Amino acid sequence: MQLTRERKFILLASTLASFLTPFMGSAINLALPVIAQTFKLSTITLGWTVTAFLLMTAVFLVPMGKLADMIGRQRVFITGIGIFSAGSLASALAFSGLSLIVFRLIQGLGGAMIFSASIALLTASFPPESRGQVLGINTAATYTGLSLGPVIGGFLVEQYGWRSIFYVTFGLGLLALFSVLKAYDKDGPSSPSQSARQLDKFDIKGTIIYGSGLVCFMLGFSRLPAHYGFFLAAAGLILLALFFLIENRTAHPVFETRLFRENRVFAFSNLAALINYSSTFAVGYLLSLYLQYIHNFSPRAAGLILISQPVFQALVSPLSGRASDRIDPRLLASSGMGLTAVALIALSFVRPETGLLWIVLVLVLLGIGFGLFSSPNTNAVMGSVGPKDYGLASATLATMRMVGQMFSLGLTMMIMSVIMGNVKITPDKFDLFMRSFRLTFNVFAVLNFLGIFASLARGRRPAAGDCEEWGRASRSVEESTR
Repeated sequence: MQLTRERKFILLASTLASFLTPFMGSAINLALPVIAQTFKLSTITLGWTVTAFLLMTAVFLVPMGKLADMIGRQRVFITGIGIFSAGSLASALAFSGLSLIVFRLIQGLGGAMIFSASIALLTASFPPESRGQVLGINTAATYTGLSLGPVIGGFLVEQYGWRSIFYVTFGLGLLALFSVLKAYDKDGPSSPSQSARQLDKFDIKGTIIYGSGLVCFMLGFSRLPAHYGFFLAAAGLILLALFFLIENRTAHPVFETRLFRENRVFAFSNLAALINYSSTFAVGYLLSLYLQYIHNFSPRAAGLILISQPVFQALVSPLSGRASDRIDPRLLASSGMGLTAVALIALSFVRPETGLLWIVLVLVLLGIGFGLFSSPNTNAVMGSVGPKDYGLASATLATMRMVGQMFSLGLTMMIMSVIMGNVKITPDKFDLFMRSFRLTFNVFAVLNFLGIFASLARGRRPAAGDCEEWGRASRSVEESTR
């Protein structure tokens, strides 16, 4: 792989940003019991300190991906890092549980801008034969952040309190922002006047319907089995269905529905990502609570145990990403989902007396499975579209990841709500917590097993020429509808 000066800067900037957000996310998991004690939060409200970030990110990912393709990916990327850093500082200064949730929403907006542009920048800057390798490096940066998050986060919580995690994230954000500004001497392919003209075509109506539908669905899902939870979830699904109908008839849609209807690899690769994240994201959340409440570990000790999963993800991701340049990504990703399903089944047998060696070995297996899945699946998605849709494809994949993560936490909170109720986790509730714990992993294992079939159903990734031909065809259809 030949690295020009510009490609080095782009890879460095994207890698820093990819490290930043997962580091914060995994570190904050270790602080959850302390945050709950500080603000006297129930289990459900505590879950929203994590879900708020994911919800805001998911709502804005697709619109920001479209905006990045219209006004410049670099501009959106840089602005996103600035907003994310500001949200981190505000979260460190939170004065109540509600204020922390609000500030996490600001972080989520910045995260959406980062996620929607970073993969698109990499994909546009590197040739197809090197794409899997750089995407593997980028994914490894993500998992390195996940690896260091529990260890550093646990240490920070013990020594300096939970707020120190957000202060450190703010400092890393400033470093990333400095690196990005050094990387780009000028912003984007469009001048400000060209960007203003492009903004006239931005689909505001579709963006509002999409955001409202996603918020209603996730809020409603997290409130099940309450009656208003069913109402909100149903309203969200209706709005999302309306969104797809409207986008299909819009000259300049915020979301290109043809990508799902006409591109099998794109559609099923995104579905596989949605299922995989839906069945795995809450693992860290649940095990953090299990280790600190049931085994009475300190945050730092719990972090050292949880690190085993992301370490192996970081080791395997570059290798699987590079292999996906030569081997059908479908086979690599599907085998990764198979290993993940086995690990989830093993976690469903965990009891209070389970030895730590068993938990570590299962986390290692989970890390290997996820590492085999992530980079090849990303390569399949980005390799299935033409250059004009890189931003949207990157944002769509990130949306599947965020919606999957929200669904994972939402499903976890729903099961806890049904079995435990909206209560604090205290010693007299440990039996109910463990019932919730085991049932959740059983559901995750079944979900992940079904995802293997979605991964296999995608078919082979089209060649680069086919992607360009598909892009030209979609542009001609778009022009004919104007």
